[in-house]
Amino acid sequence: MIRSMTAFSRHEHGAAVWEIRSVNHRYLDVSFRMPEKLRHLETELKSQFKDKVQRGKIECSLKVNESELKTRISINQDLVQDLHFAMGQVAEITGMEDRGDILSLLRWPDVLTTEESGDELIMDAQQSFALAVDQLVEMREREGKELAGLLDRRLIDIETTVEKLREETPAIIAHQHERLLKRLGDIDVEVEPGRVEQELVILAQKLDVAEELDRLVTHVLEVRRNLKTDEPVGRRLDFLMQELNREANTLSSKAAATSTTMQAVDLKVSIEQMREQIQNIE
Repeated sequence: MIRSMTAFSRHEHGAAVWEIRSVNHRYLDVSFRMPEKLRHLETELKSQFKDKVQRGKIECSLKVNESELKTRISINQDLVQDLHFAMGQVAEITGMEDRGDILSLLRWPDVLTTEESGDELIMDAQQSFALAVDQLVEMREREGKELAGLLDRRLIDIETTVEKLREETPAIIAHQHERLLKRLGDIDVEVEPGRVEQELVILAQKLDVAEELDRLVTHVLEVRRNLKTDEPVGRRLDFLMQELNREANTLSSKAAATSTTMQAVDLKVSIEQMREQIQNIE
């Protein structure tokens, strides 16, 4: 099964919201955007792509939903005891019995501190990322399946054009033979029969495209074989597109009839459409 390099996933778990974008790239390039307090997770998170993604430029962004974070209130007991002791001393010095209420004490700077649950945020980030990666891989596989269907239709177009050329080529060669003999007859010059036969053989060799058509069929079969493998084949397919285009150019250069030229153009269009799609294949 081939996979596309273009995909997007988003997953939210607890306070962590991951968005992962993937586009085509020659190699695997993974980058992260996350709060600095979670930056130590980057190596561990990147390893989750191992054996799942081989190529592509992947951007991973983490947003922290602050409203989902649980906070813990801590009391600075040492400071409270010091303040309480100080208030008792003040009461003894002044003779005042009222030592103030608890709320006034709590308002004192640094008496209360709030801490976010760091461990919980780390767990949320790890679990959310794993699910987001799975979603990304699933989307790459779905798009890869669609791309395989599009490529198969283009391959059918190429095979149809090749068959037409096979059927038309003998008639084109025969027609060119007749034209050559007619031109020799019009010149009204006596030519050695052996020389005529030699020219006819040379002409037939120039117009014969059987070898190019055979190679086109071979390349089409190889493309199909690669589409069925369960490994990255994007670079291989890109090479095969170059070979298909090379044969199409040779056909165009040998064209001795308008129909052959047009069919060579059709081949190039189909190959170019395939090449554009293959740029997104892993």
